[in-house]
Amino acid sequence: MPITVEDFEAARPQLLSVAHRMLGSVHDAQDAVQTAWLRAAAGHRSQRIDNPAGWLTTVTARVCLDELRARRRRGEAPLLADAIPAEQLSADEAILRTENVSRALLVLLEQLTPPQRVAYVLHDLFAVPFDQIAQVLDGTVPSAKKHASRARQRLHSPAPVEAQRQAPDREIVEAFLAAARTGDTREMIRLLAPDSVRDADAALLPPGARTVVTGATAIATETVRFADRVRAICRLTVDGAPAHLIAPGGHPLAVLHIGTDRGQVTRITLRPVRPTDVFAAARCRERPEATSPFLAVRRRSGWRTRGFGQMAGRIGMPVACVVFVRVYGRGNPVRIQVG
Repeated sequence: MPITVEDFEAARPQLLSVAHRMLGSVHDAQDAVQTAWLRAAAGHRSQRIDNPAGWLTTVTARVCLDELRARRRRGEAPLLADAIPAEQLSADEAILRTENVSRALLVLLEQLTPPQRVAYVLHDLFAVPFDQIAQVLDGTVPSAKKHASRARQRLHSPAPVEAQRQAPDREIVEAFLAAARTGDTREMIRLLAPDSVRDADAALLPPGARTVVTGATAIATETVRFADRVRAICRLTVDGAPAHLIAPGGHPLAVLHIGTDRGQVTRITLRPVRPTDVFAAARCRERPEATSPFLAVRRRSGWRTRGFGQMAGRIGMPVACVVFVRVYGRGNPVRIQVG
């Protein structure tokens, strides 16, 4: 039977998710899914299609691959957050939160070649088998596997250990950011050194705001006003150094460095992202027992294969912390073990 409107509407949420991970934008994802439907409606009325959702996924992925290749031919760099209209940025942020997409992963996906990104998203995030991915890429199964493997190597390579040794006290930093997200002024003051300093680029502040703020109380009070930005933070390495990135909707905006000394935050530095900045995955905690080894997610119909790093981006896990993911059982929810 040909693809029906009902088939398309049933598959549409999944298609939008796939296209969003590939293109990094809700607006572009919607265009890609609409293009896939137009192709389905125009050219396959007499063709028998046994798996409409799978067929539509293949067509959508090809549309996305064409768009990624066109961007590369035009020499387009990924847009930074300040170059994106506010409405589009809000839509991109909403899908990250609704679908629990890893913010760090979306940033790092921009470093992949078009075939690498398509192969990685389809296989590792949506468990599409490699024979279907080979059709999308118009290549062979071994070639599709190689693209996915190279993508993993680029995405999961953390900064050198030496750079990590220079990192501030992560527990203090994470505790401060957690308090900042919830607007807990008292906890922020407790974690800030009395003579702490916040130094920010004027381009990131409202007109007339001070670029340098000193003192725990003043910094905590100011930080509450920027809770939305704090909630858009992810941990990465920037130019080889441990840092946090403010990336609303998965689009880089600013680099945040938080310095600590003797169990307190001593300095906060905020600067705009530069086109020359190089992002890489952050190294996992050295004490894995500090976090639960199990996460619960809901299985979507059609997932068959499981492997390295699967569904990491869907459930928002730090990309470098996903080493192997194994799924136990066929029920719902599914347990994912990270180790």
